[in-house]
Amino acid sequence: MVRSLWTGATGMIAQQLNVDNISNNLANVNTTGYKSEVMEFKSLLYQTIQTRSTTANMEHKPIGAEVGLGVRNSAITSIFTQGSLLETPGVANFAIDGKGFFAVQGADGESVYYTRNGNMEFAIGSEGLILTTSDGLPVLDVEGEPIIIEDDDVVASKITVSRDGTLMYPDDDNVPQSMDMQIGLWQFNNPGGLSKEGDSLYMETDASGEALNENEEDELPKSRIIQGYLEGSNVQIADEMVNLIVAQRAYEMNSKVITTSDEMLQQANQLKR
Repeated sequence: MVRSLWTGATGMIAQQLNVDNISNNLANVNTTGYKSEVMEFKSLLYQTIQTRSTTANMEHKPIGAEVGLGVRNSAITSIFTQGSLLETPGVANFAIDGKGFFAVQGADGESVYYTRNGNMEFAIGSEGLILTTSDGLPVLDVEGEPIIIEDDDVVASKITVSRDGTLMYPDDDNVPQSMDMQIGLWQFNNPGGLSKEGDSLYMETDASGEALNENEEDELPKSRIIQGYLEGSNVQIADEMVNLIVAQRAYEMNSKVITTSDEMLQQANQLKR
């Protein structure tokens, strides 16, 4: 019975974490480029109650008796399905149609982060216009360098971006011409292995594999950049509400296990009187 108390407690702890995860998904339903996360569980160690042997009648009993010791969280996995494209007029608003990620330079000037959040802006820097995230982190081109426009005559509102990420600017005849700059897109063999850093940013890990440059890897399916749109989160509210109800019921059942075990212990204690 003491074992059942601890088993029920592990279930309550696991479901509490599940509710926390669902709450995080619902809280980020309007976060640009957010990817929903799902909880994965695994059973704890099993305790052997009786080994394989024979019964009192000398009958062969090939299967032993083992009892589980509860459950725990195994992982929280991000689901990288395509979010809906939301029209958001803006020269530096970009949505990715495909599996690619934008690459941005960290505040330390060395770290590289990856994101699906295309809410960007052309900021004025010491060297000219710099394409940055809304937090001011420089966006990288296909060569892994910040995108800097040094021409002082360029007006940011006139810049257009083609589907392959090439920056275009109109000539005297108002015909868009390439600026010889291209927004970089990267893919991962296992995006679920990326490390979550907050602010819709991810970092490369051994589990995700190295970042693959779409501009250099001919075998990769190419993603498209759509200007004037942003990718919304892929959180499905109805699914999350159902998951929330299931998690709540599971929490209640584990709580009932603890209550029942306590009542049984109480009755056993009263037998001595």
